[in-house]
Amino acid sequence: MPKSLSTALTDKIQNKEARVGIIGLGYVGLPLAVEFAQAGYHVVGIDTDSIKVDALNRGDCYITDISAELFSDMVSTGRLMATQDYGAIGELDAISICVPTPLRKTRDPDMSYVVAAANQIAKHLRPGTLIILESTTYPGTTAEVVLPIMIGNGYVVGEDIFLAYSPERIDPANTIYGVRNTPKVIGGVTLDCADVAMALYDTVVEEVVKVSSTQAAEMVKLLENTFRAVNIGLINEIAIMCDKLGIDVWEVIAAAKTKPFGYMPFYPGPGLGGHCIPIDPLYLSWKLKSLNFNARFIELADEINTNMPRYVVRKVAEALNEDSKPVRGSKVLILGVAYKADVDDVREAPALDIIQLLMQQGAIVHYHDPYVSSIQFDQVDISSVDHDLSILESVDCVIIVTDHSYYDWTDILNHTNLVVDTRNATVGLNGLARVVKI
Repeated sequence: MPKSLSTALTDKIQNKEARVGIIGLGYVGLPLAVEFAQAGYHVVGIDTDSIKVDALNRGDCYITDISAELFSDMVSTGRLMATQDYGAIGELDAISICVPTPLRKTRDPDMSYVVAAANQIAKHLRPGTLIILESTTYPGTTAEVVLPIMIGNGYVVGEDIFLAYSPERIDPANTIYGVRNTPKVIGGVTLDCADVAMALYDTVVEEVVKVSSTQAAEMVKLLENTFRAVNIGLINEIAIMCDKLGIDVWEVIAAAKTKPFGYMPFYPGPGLGGHCIPIDPLYLSWKLKSLNFNARFIELADEINTNMPRYVVRKVAEALNEDSKPVRGSKVLILGVAYKADVDDVREAPALDIIQLLMQQGAIVHYHDPYVSSIQFDQVDISSVDHDLSILESVDCVIIVTDHSYYDWTDILNHTNLVVDTRNATVGLNGLARVVKI
């Protein structure tokens, strides 16, 4: 009796004969591609961005979390290559979709990148192929959006082709957890789909967690990020409460986290950034609106977190006022515009809102970020200034928005007059500057 396609594909996976494709070579796709290549697979990355494709094929790693030496080795040995040609799909056995899923201006999910990738896969799809969607999205996307495209040419899912969802769990700049040692959640459209996907990820991830459906796997990701967004919204509101009560919120958090049970510390900040935490919960909120359900926790947390840049600007205005200076005409230096420490990602970064709000009030705003050479406002590029004593001494206020490890906080405190610290980066340090914390 001939082998079933699922058995044949599983055998190819276990023998490392399967050819793996990654669509989308960004913060999610590239680390996954490197991990598969390191495990012994031949990996083809597909991206519409010629700059990324050319850089990969030269062996130039453009994501700091990946070892440049390992990356170069994977490319030079031929295990990892990239192309803009979707025709390569016809030679692949397993394909992971790692494309962006942003929100539209109307606050509903933009599935255009997922649909475009799925259409390209369907155009070149052959029997015996595994497709895994990794892009974060709302529950039902795999079954309602991707599946109809894949079976449009008559293939039977679970027999001819295999479709699964496995949410990405990449945390940029995390030096402890990466692709290999972060458990991987997998849900298949059918049991065979889940089993084939598990066989693949078992070869590159230490622990694979199977759930009953693609919808459950999609919901896992949204629960994780909604949990963070809601708790960050809570602690941001607590920070505002403490400010009104004249209490140091950072002292309160430090004391509260000594409790060994029933409490998990979250920290206030200038707002939420990155592609996940500010956006993912709103996928869920949008989906539930179609079922006539109002996700009140999500909406409230989004309101609080979205307004934190305004709160920071208000603290800056109050701090300048104490020095008898208006915001208009004051020189302000933003330290860090990336959404988190030691990364170069400015997607949804609160620093962008803070800069815009300060400019609208007439402030003269400069920024420095060791990882971000320029940012764009209204199609105009603004470049990072040099980080030297002259700029620190010339400004009326320094705002610590992103606490990159690059910075010497004591040196900064000793060479400027006023610091607004949104990250508690200066805790325990002394200097000449007056420090205002959120």
